[in-house]
Amino acid sequence: MPTKMRLQRYGKKGQPYYHIVIADGRAPRDGRFTEKIGTYNPLTRPADIKLDFDRALYWVKTGAQPTETVAAILKYTGVAFMHHLSIGVTKGAMTEEQAQAKFDAWKAEKDAKIESARRDVSTKGKTAEKKRLEAEAKVNEAKANELAKKRAAAAGLDAKAREELTAAVAEAPVAKVAVAEVAVAEEVVAEVAVAEEPVAEAPVAEVAVAEEAAPEVVAEAAEEPAAEATEESTEEQA
Repeated sequence: MPTKMRLQRYGKKGQPYYHIVIADGRAPRDGRFTEKIGTYNPLTRPADIKLDFDRALYWVKTGAQPTETVAAILKYTGVAFMHHLSIGVTKGAMTEEQAQAKFDAWKAEKDAKIESARRDVSTKGKTAEKKRLEAEAKVNEAKANELAKKRAAAAGLDAKAREELTAAVAEAPVAKVAVAEVAVAEEVVAEVAVAEEPVAEAPVAEVAVAEEAAPEVVAEAAEEPAAEATEESTEEQA
């Protein structure tokens, strides 16, 4: 099996990053490797690629077969283009100076495109963040207005409740005075009734008692002289 240029996965679930390695084609993806020549983080925009250019070009020249993703990385970083220019130098189509000049021109253009893409991403990110903040501010303002309406409604209800309570407190003393007056009147009537009952009943009871005692006194008075007269008549006869 030929030597492979492949990626080895690292990182947490959903947050991958990769090492670019040179490994035997028979080795598992995350197994033993011969050399690490770079890293690749696909989560950033643009992707963050760090590659040892000379070692990558060396392995490409020696026949290492890149995987599809690594081939794209080699093209993106200019390794593939430099390998193409070196083949032209080997065949005599151009000198090394000419090849290097072409590569420098391509590299400058490529770097300008990458920097432009980075600025666009940054600008889009700032614009999106600004829109998000504006939308969030509108939502917060709507919530604040709704809360203010609820508080105003609650304040109105509280004012109405306070007015009702004030009216009830103002009416309460009148009701208490009326009740007190009725209670006093009932007490006066009760006292008058109590005062009148003995005056009406006492003389009648005393008269009745006197009448019941009078016949007994009369009877006793009538019996005593009779007894004395009988005793006197007996003594005379003797």
